[in-house]
Amino acid sequence: MGTDLQHLLLGAAAVVVLILLITKTKLHPFLALSISALGLGLAAGIGPGQTVENFQNGFGDALKSTGPTIGLGTILGGILLGSGGADRIATAFIGARPVKWIPTAITAAALLIGMPHLFDVSFVMLVPLVYAVAKRTGTHLLYVGLPMAAGLYISHGLLPPHPSPTLAVSAYGASTGLTILYGLIIGIPIAVVSGPLLTKVASRWFGPAPDLDKGPVPEPEPLPDNQRRPASFALALITVLLPPVLMLIGTVGTSNTAEGSLPHALFEACDSSVLSLLAAVVFAFFALGVRSGFGLGQLQKMAGKGLGPVGGIVLILGAGGGLKAMLTATGIDQLISDYAVDWSVPPLLLAWLVAALLRICLGSATVATAAATGIVAPLLGAYPGLSPELMVLASASGAVMLSHVNDSGFWLFKEYFQLSVSQTFRTWTLMLSLQSLLSLGGVLLLGTFVGG
Repeated sequence: MGTDLQHLLLGAAAVVVLILLITKTKLHPFLALSISALGLGLAAGIGPGQTVENFQNGFGDALKSTGPTIGLGTILGGILLGSGGADRIATAFIGARPVKWIPTAITAAALLIGMPHLFDVSFVMLVPLVYAVAKRTGTHLLYVGLPMAAGLYISHGLLPPHPSPTLAVSAYGASTGLTILYGLIIGIPIAVVSGPLLTKVASRWFGPAPDLDKGPVPEPEPLPDNQRRPASFALALITVLLPPVLMLIGTVGTSNTAEGSLPHALFEACDSSVLSLLAAVVFAFFALGVRSGFGLGQLQKMAGKGLGPVGGIVLILGAGGGLKAMLTATGIDQLISDYAVDWSVPPLLLAWLVAALLRICLGSATVATAAATGIVAPLLGAYPGLSPELMVLASASGAVMLSHVNDSGFWLFKEYFQLSVSQTFRTWTLMLSLQSLLSLGGVLLLGTFVGG
């Protein structure tokens, strides 16, 4: 057996081991990724010392760009949530609008609120509002809940600073600003289709209406004694939009100014996801926190509240970088690149397929993206005109395909909305599969204009 074929088989075996460790032994994804990556290096004969060093280097490379972005995004979301800014946005969008406009309004609100938040945090935060609106309007809970989840998942699946797209941006060396721009171009129409339009079509499959008085809705936290006034809707909206707007301005500005000039340096600062998010955090600290009467201790608690769940995600991202580094160290990434040039599958479609297959097997969009980018990233070198931003969106959209019983989001949606497993398949799984397929179509279409 040739060395090349042997290494390819070892790479395939590492992915299979990864899937089995997560699905069969229920091992934490961080440990599963670490074992698979280190096992690949040892099996390929790199040697223990070099294997560990490659894994550590890959771990660090993955986190040096993704860690600060995700951390700042989480802190921003915590302040927006704790100050009441997110609730102000949701309430302003929904208001007293006619029932027929509720799905559209809550999709738009969820898309905005979800931009700086982790999905689980945003979802749990908006569930009480969903119950309240459904009770007030006398509608089925899913008439409000399904479009809410659709709006949140567009942000979660396609837009940095969420973990999957942020990891893919780092892996492919893409521009964060352009990724957000392309993600919004693709995501907004898909939010309309998978939110209000799908809700209208799928309403016949909703099944029995849940009891609105028995939902697992958390009690709202009491306002602090020193909060003098509610959060401003305008300031909350500015807080959410500030990072993407700054990055888009930076992306456009850097391409239209001379390198080395002061304007170029300013635009380059705006184009940095870290600096843009930091500016938004500082703005939120004063505009939503201090202005509303929160003390420094309370703001610190808000900022830190969402960082707990991020710990596991950061470890997964780092271990995914370690696996990617091991594929490079063993030469597997170059072999994939060399063989892929002769394949008839377009690279954008291949990126989506690999991520979708891993997502279906593993259940986690973050783990699927981490593994998929390690396999597919070498294709960028084989296709010089390929847009790295579209590769980000192809991989990230594939990683939301066909959510089912091995995905924690599936059970979150089922339990909070009191659904049966079959109801959850007919709503949640259908919605995410539609988003994934439409996102692929959008990426391929956009690729005809910007390279792909």
